[in-house]
Amino acid sequence: MIIINKSETANSRTCDYKSVSKETLRNSTLSHIKDVEKTMQFFTNLMSTQASVHDSHKLYTIDWFYETFKSGFENKDWYNDHKKNTRHHLKDNQYLKEDVNLVDVFEYICDCVCAGLARSGTVYDLNIDEKILIKAFNNTVEILKKNITVED
Repeated sequence: MIIINKSETANSRTCDYKSVSKETLRNSTLSHIKDVEKTMQFFTNLMSTQASVHDSHKLYTIDWFYETFKSGFENKDWYNDHKKNTRHHLKDNQYLKEDVNLVDVFEYICDCVCAGLARSGTVYDLNIDEKILIKAFNNTVEILKKNITVED
């Protein structure tokens, strides 16, 4: 849970800005900066956790993966299972998680760039359906709303 401080005096849209002192504005701004820092650290932790399990499905199914790999992926069963059991394969809507978020998007980008550069030295053009990005954006907002508590 992210605990942020109530701050009603850092924005002219939500307070009587004529009665706010410079010191109060400064303190409210510092509080806001710390709140955003905590929130971004929350996402850093989510990304770190997700990174630590990236493609672990390949390791859990190494025999099946190896046989599929050796056949040149003639049979798509393993790959479909892989997409079903991971969060970052965002090009196939069939396996898209309902709670897709921007951490998944970032993992997708990192995965494709690293794989491309390490395997062939090039990165193919990445694309993503705008609807997926909007859904990931909105789901990320919801993650924050569910994980932030405002204290006085």
